[in-house]
Amino acid sequence: MEYNKLNSITRRFLLGESKAPSLQSYLQALSETLSKLSPRTKSDHRRVEIAKSQLKEIKRHTRKLEESVALLEEQLRVLEESKTK
Repeated sequence: MEYNKLNSITRRFLLGESKAPSLQSYLQALSETLSKLSPRTKSDHRRVEIAKSQLKEIKRHTRKLEESVALLEEQLRVLEESKTK
């Protein structure tokens, strides 16, 4: 890696200008946390299973929303290109 690029990355990190974690990162961290839990009672076990199920649904809905956003961005790009021509 070039010295200037490394310097730039370090400067952004120290100034707190780094990018925020993505939604996928948050979901993955939550999934890993749930999988590491070891419930001691049946009710705790059911709560963890419900949370895992809800997380799966959140991931599914998130994926659909991201696909919709990508499609809309592409349509916007096409409209902007036709407008400039």
